[in-house]
Amino acid sequence: MAKGTPAVQALQKAGIGFSLHEYDYDPDAPRIGLQAAEALGFAPARVLKTLMARADREPVCVVLPSDREVSLKKLAAAAGAKHAEMLPPAEAERITGYHVGGISPFGQRKRVRVFVEQEATAHATVVLNGGRRGLQVELEPADLIGLLGATVAPLAV
Repeated sequence: MAKGTPAVQALQKAGIGFSLHEYDYDPDAPRIGLQAAEALGFAPARVLKTLMARADREPVCVVLPSDREVSLKKLAAAAGAKHAEMLPPAEAERITGYHVGGISPFGQRKRVRVFVEQEATAHATVVLNGGRRGLQVELEPADLIGLLGATVAPLAV
């Protein structure tokens, strides 16, 4: 049930305006964010993917356009860390409470610092995972950043 995801509940509780978009999730898609953008008819730059990484020993959440790749060097710099690496899927799922392909930056089990690629702020609205595979939420970038207390920085390669 879409309305029951922790991500949707967090947005509702915060009183943030958003809209839901559902699509047929393809578990075999080579790049899930791009598959979501194509299925929903949105430009890939507006559909953001949520990645989980580690900056030194701290788990962090990274949000960037689905057609871009994260620079671990830039992430480390933004986090004030010496090193950054992607989390293994099982660890990302344990920390967030979501399954890979359905990880949202909202309503995660454990609160972590969030970093948003600065390019994402150029759009009137952005679309990102709503807490389950095949569910996306659309909202204003300012609401994304404000609710999460996110740091905006250049993070893409």
